[in-house]
Amino acid sequence: MKVLIVNYADLVGGAARAAYRLHESLRSIGVRSQLLVASRTSADPDVAGPRSALGRYVAKARAVADQWPTRLYPDRTATLFTPASLPFSGLAARINASDADVVHLHWINGGMARIEDIAAIRKPIVWSLHDMWAFTGGCHYDGECGRYTLQCGACPVLGSEDPNDLSRKVFERKARTFAATRNMTIVGLSGWMAGAAKASTLFKDKHVVQLPNPIDTSVFTPTEKREAKRSIGLNTDRPLVLFGAMNATADPRKGFKQLSEALRLLPPGSVELGVFGANRPADPPELGHPTHYLGHFNDDRALCTLYNAADVTLVPSIQENLSNTIVESLACGTPAVGFAIGGNSDMIVDRVNGALARPFDATHLAECIRWVVEHPEKELLRSNARRVAMERFDAPLVARRYEALYASVIAAP
Repeated sequence: MKVLIVNYADLVGGAARAAYRLHESLRSIGVRSQLLVASRTSADPDVAGPRSALGRYVAKARAVADQWPTRLYPDRTATLFTPASLPFSGLAARINASDADVVHLHWINGGMARIEDIAAIRKPIVWSLHDMWAFTGGCHYDGECGRYTLQCGACPVLGSEDPNDLSRKVFERKARTFAATRNMTIVGLSGWMAGAAKASTLFKDKHVVQLPNPIDTSVFTPTEKREAKRSIGLNTDRPLVLFGAMNATADPRKGFKQLSEALRLLPPGSVELGVFGANRPADPPELGHPTHYLGHFNDDRALCTLYNAADVTLVPSIQENLSNTIVESLACGTPAVGFAIGGNSDMIVDRVNGALARPFDATHLAECIRWVVEHPEKELLRSNARRVAMERFDAPLVARRYEALYASVIAAP
């Protein structure tokens, strides 16, 4: 069996890390895997990117140009919206020319593909949903508007009241494309995402399954906490609470506002906050606790050290699929706290390996943080965190489940 995984990038970004980890996990169990990307960072010979310097430039230019239609909506929000309308990507041709038995799409935005390219793929398709884009009119998270269960239009993300706006046009293009795409299986990485896909107009007639991302638990593994703190330059006995994501403090969906409110409710100076995935802002907010802006971590072993230095990882997202941050933290034996939304309950077992707060209650979030950092049996929490990660997300276990899925879609008539 040969699998072609398709994602915009190979290493940079949450979807990229998840796709690359699946690629490695499949190879570890003997499945032939290749990764096709628009932005290549690794030196892995099984990762294929643009074939020339010009190709790399064009890929970057397409990512910018694909956003042009959204500029007609000056009141649009900060939530990403992708029209996927640029022709001549060449993606379907490269996929069809490969010797893969099945193609596994992941995050294919950023100008990588036009919606209509999907119907031109002549191989069985598996598509992992890292966000909601595949079944909406273009937004990557809908902010709970729910219009994807109808036909989109008057899009809140675009700041539009026009029922025939860009979101309706994108939605209709997807409807035509998916109707012409026969052998396509949709993977919801979390129970929440799988449920949303099944409830959507665009995927209600498609085969939807739930399978998570894998994680290498031999890389993300518990280490000695004091040594981990020293190695990142934190010599403190105060509990370290960790918060991080791409554009961690700038993206409203990531919940930094709610986190800030919760931290101010804790006794002043009772914890220290570590923020990664974001540089120190010019005018950092006063949160009542020492705060360390740790920058960006793309290396898994450095991330492992960071999680081990923390006493709890906070993921206060307003909408979330299957957070890499939570899974990574649990694998390192560090409990996690988030709101009881999205896929968080797939990972956090409330009051067992962390805590789930009432959405979007900053007071209850603060209580959950205190429950973890003041827990009398911290080693039990750490043990539970590691156990859940091993049972649900360990790479060989998850890779075997994907192998079985690929076999079934290849065998389908």
